[in-house]
Amino acid sequence: MREAVRTPGAPEAIGPYSQAIKTEHYVFTAGQIGIDPQTGKVVDGGIEAETERVLLNIKAILEAAGTSLDNVVKTTVFIADMAEFSKMNNVYGRYFKENPPARSTVEARLPKGVRVEIDAVALIG
Repeated sequence: MREAVRTPGAPEAIGPYSQAIKTEHYVFTAGQIGIDPQTGKVVDGGIEAETERVLLNIKAILEAAGTSLDNVVKTTVFIADMAEFSKMNNVYGRYFKENPPARSTVEARLPKGVRVEIDAVALIG
């Protein structure tokens, strides 16, 4: 089984990719940036606001796929400036309190001048 996931609760894909792919046991999200799906614009407020919006986007995608943030087993965080790591990490930690997923964090140049992008892998169920 391989099924594309699509929800209006997260930004539309802006290229030849899906918001996520659902398989029999996992959901793999595309990298999410801090775009508000209602306005199509990057949220204001710095890396904290962007991280919050990213995680809300991921939450919406996972729920559309029939799972949740509680089932995330791995994330990759791309951050434009490691000097902002602690700010991102404080917001991230509010979403993953119990048994947080494995995580990699990489400093990278990101689209639309955003400060953070995150993708996730979650178990189904």
